[in-house]
Amino acid sequence: MPQYNAEPLERLINNFSRLSGVGRKGATRMAYQVLAMDEKDAQEFASAILDVHTKIKRCPVCRNYTDKDLCPVCSSARRDSSVICIVESPRDVATFEKTREYKGMYHVLHGLISPLDGISAEQLTIKELLDRLKDDTVKEVIMATSPTIEGETTAMYISRLVKPLGIKVTRLAYGLPVGASLEYADEVTLYRALEGRTEI
Repeated sequence: MPQYNAEPLERLINNFSRLSGVGRKGATRMAYQVLAMDEKDAQEFASAILDVHTKIKRCPVCRNYTDKDLCPVCSSARRDSSVICIVESPRDVATFEKTREYKGMYHVLHGLISPLDGISAEQLTIKELLDRLKDDTVKEVIMATSPTIEGETTAMYISRLVKPLGIKVTRLAYGLPVGASLEYADEVTLYRALEGRTEI
């Protein structure tokens, strides 16, 4: 197939098309939008991409993304440190925070157990979670993984490790549709699921 675009533009299209959920048409549209920016806006855009790679790190407590020593949740004295909500990704933390109803802490796994994809428990932040549970501060762990096979497997695996510690383990209620991702849940559905969580 002949290449009609200038090489730098083609390279930008190819890079955009590597993003999840972005096809060739969408990538081409985005590349042309970048091309239409003035130089200042283009530099700001490029700088923002570089900054997320050089300035963002994992919070040493909950493993959420932050550019400070601790993330905003872990550094807040107003949060309830006796409850930890376990989520798959930092995007899920942002989704919960939009409800403005949850006042506890978080722990981000950065994935789910999925043998078919070659992801084992050791590749997640489960060891770091167990380290957080050693000082008897935590009274409840809420499993807020997505209601998929991988999410259920991960929730059951973690609950088997946490229950012997005498900590209550609960699961979000199924106000969330089975097979759906937390990322796409609206605030009301997520709030109802949180309120109706059950012990596992």
